[in-house]
Amino acid sequence: MPAFPRRKKNGGAPRAPRFSRLRRFGRRAEDKQGQRGRGIYLLPNAFTTGALFCGFYAIVMAMNQRFDYACWAVFVAMVLDGLDGRVARLTNTQSEFGAQYDSLSDMVSFGAAPALVIYEWSLRGLGKLGWIAAFVYCAGAALRLARFNTNSEVVDKRFFQGLPSPAAAALVVGFIMFMTDPDINISARQVDWVSWCIAVFAGLTMVSNVPFYSFKDVNFRKSVPFIVVFLIVLAFALVASDPTKVLWPIFVLYGLSGYAVYVLQRAKGKPVSIIPTDDDPLDDTPRR
Repeated sequence: MPAFPRRKKNGGAPRAPRFSRLRRFGRRAEDKQGQRGRGIYLLPNAFTTGALFCGFYAIVMAMNQRFDYACWAVFVAMVLDGLDGRVARLTNTQSEFGAQYDSLSDMVSFGAAPALVIYEWSLRGLGKLGWIAAFVYCAGAALRLARFNTNSEVVDKRFFQGLPSPAAAALVVGFIMFMTDPDINISARQVDWVSWCIAVFAGLTMVSNVPFYSFKDVNFRKSVPFIVVFLIVLAFALVASDPTKVLWPIFVLYGLSGYAVYVLQRAKGKPVSIIPTDDDPLDDTPRR
């Protein structure tokens, strides 16, 4: 009769706990990494989340036909988007997660939100041509953000390659604010084709190679003449006097400035591309 081995009682080796192999695997993976995964920085990502909320709020207000709230939400998102990167650099809390999160937030606040706002305001009555123009703007914002993420290390830091998405959003929603001002009060149906042209112009300019000044080489720690401070105060007073009438013309001038630089460089025979070629040295100045 075959004899089966009996279970050892007290003198045997201790029985391995359940799931021990999974635990050993987890310990080995942790040893390879050297440390646990780092969390995310709260302060800069809080500004990015605020910009994302403003974009979502603009979409909701546009669906409720509250275009004044929607437009102001996009402008508030612009302010928050300009602060998150500077806060991250000042507090030394830059991260790859923050860069990717900022791009996703920009796509909502400056891509989807302005496209939906202008579509609900005036492009809906144009039928297929209306939503095609809105889609051209939205797709242009997505392509512009993707190109910025891939070319950010090789372009000339003094210029943007194409119209930046916050400026394009301001060009679109600023037009709505300008036309809905009580002193102007022009119906959306009277300017639907103007809205169509602005949406298509902004979308195509975002994916163009036209250089737009980035203001990144401005040194705020450098002393300036007194007249510069006076002009800054005057500019703030001008904007505060009537924002709905002042903001849009400012962004129109900025949207046309890139084409003026493009024409001047071509007229002087200078290279127009802001991406250095093999014969041009790369810009070694640190990113701000």
